[in-house]
Amino acid sequence: MAGFAQSHTLMTPRRFDLIAFDWDGTLFDSTAIIARCIQAAVRDVGGQEPTYEAASFVIGMGLMQALAHAAPDVPEALYPQLGDRYRHHYFAIQHEISLFQGVLPLLADLKSRGYLLAVATGKSRRGLDEALATSTLAGTFDASRTADQTAGKPDPLMLHELMAEFDVRPERTLMIGDTTHDLQMALNARCASVGVSYGAHEPEAFADLNPLFVAHDVAQLHQWLCAHG
Repeated sequence: MAGFAQSHTLMTPRRFDLIAFDWDGTLFDSTAIIARCIQAAVRDVGGQEPTYEAASFVIGMGLMQALAHAAPDVPEALYPQLGDRYRHHYFAIQHEISLFQGVLPLLADLKSRGYLLAVATGKSRRGLDEALATSTLAGTFDASRTADQTAGKPDPLMLHELMAEFDVRPERTLMIGDTTHDLQMALNARCASVGVSYGAHEPEAFADLNPLFVAHDVAQLHQWLCAHG
């Protein structure tokens, strides 16, 4: 794959300078765990447990935005407790989360080819920093933005700040994610996007959001980026 990428780079001008990745469901196989933790948190505060589909849909939003959407019957006064219960369940099993197969070679290849790599995630700053410190991705990314330090998806503020940090134009920026929230954020920022079908949202929902491509596994995403990135 690396040899193909290098030879292709010699033939085709690079289309993008900055590639921003969503975290959960795009790089990490965490959708099921997050959905279960949302369901457990809602049960803990006495709310009606959301379906797995409803809990999965909110992945990618900021935490409180996601929990409020998944548990509309929980009163606002209980939101702090709801957030605490989610964090309790998540931190207890986060060690079970792993990278999707092929992510490390993909990121190493992109970095060797000179792309700026970033994370744009609905995780909290604390949560992302802890994940980066304990994962094999430490030092891989040139920048990152989280929902609590900017705004939750699909607000484009994360991408606007990342582009401003590196002085990269929207047409030279690519967002990669597994949810409609990611792809709508890219549209709102006037950036291109690529969807992945192996995360939280079904790919049929991506069509109206105009992704350049929908990858069904990391190997397919890698191949597309080599040919078109």
